[in-house]
Amino acid sequence: MKAILCKEYGPADKLVIEDIESPVVKGYGVKIRVKAAGLNFPDTLIIENKYQLKPALPFSPGGEMAGEVLEVGEKVTRFKPGDRVAGLTGYGAFAEEIVAPEQNLLPIPDAMPDEKAAAFSMVYGTSYYALKQRANIQPGETLLVLGASGGVGLATVELGKAMGAHVIAAASSAEKLAVAKAAGADDLINYTEDPLKEAVKKLTKSKGVDVIYDPVGGEFTEQALRAMAWNGRHLIIGFAAGDIPKIPANLTLLKGCSVVGVFWGSFTQREPQASAQNMMELMKLYAEGKIDPKISEVFEFEDYAKALGALTERRATGKVVLKVG
Repeated sequence: MKAILCKEYGPADKLVIEDIESPVVKGYGVKIRVKAAGLNFPDTLIIENKYQLKPALPFSPGGEMAGEVLEVGEKVTRFKPGDRVAGLTGYGAFAEEIVAPEQNLLPIPDAMPDEKAAAFSMVYGTSYYALKQRANIQPGETLLVLGASGGVGLATVELGKAMGAHVIAAASSAEKLAVAKAAGADDLINYTEDPLKEAVKKLTKSKGVDVIYDPVGGEFTEQALRAMAWNGRHLIIGFAAGDIPKIPANLTLLKGCSVVGVFWGSFTQREPQASAQNMMELMKLYAEGKIDPKISEVFEFEDYAKALGALTERRATGKVVLKVG
């Protein structure tokens, strides 16, 4: 089988395509013929050895996929050959076949295309966990989404609306904000033109926002925190801007707010039953038409460097997907 391999750490152009042995399945493992792989920002970090997950070289990147079950281990009870599944792999999804743990997979409906299924689990799983378990967001609260045109950003805009929040989308261009508006955002902020703190206070009549969803980091974290309402929750998702911010601790005291870490991957391992319940609820929202993965671009298998570049250069509006099978 063919796989995209990281044999030395570095940018995407260091990756290579090679033939490797088909993986062996046993226990709770499920062997899958990968049809499509969703790309996420951690994929760009893991190949440069900048992520907390550090697989041994050589390895295939790719933490999310959709495909068809080929074979199951002797302890698997939920799936059988021929089933369509999607889910998380950590790494290894940029390959024609993969073995994933049964608990990391979910069945996908026949009407759901492979590309959308591959773009579903990580962004919606992360965002739903953030809003539901970490922020306990309530109907009528105001949600500020930074990086609102990216994969997790758009998912959060949709979920915020589905959960009854008033959603303010912030992004770096009018084009990106138009995508967020189409996903359901109530208000828009272009933070390259308007100071974020002032724009938020104007929209909220100086009250501030109840929940901040922050996958960006850098200078925008402190700006957003300064626009927080009393009892607000600032969700730390990631640092797409590159810089890990140093937050003035006195702001949390003055605003009576919380800064809350969101590590969804760890949640899925530590609380598998709660994670599985979340995914069932998300699939119900998809079936009801309340959420729908937004695909920015689909790339051919051989164009993996261009696909990863769409993330590192912050050109994607929505999810980037790699065709595999």
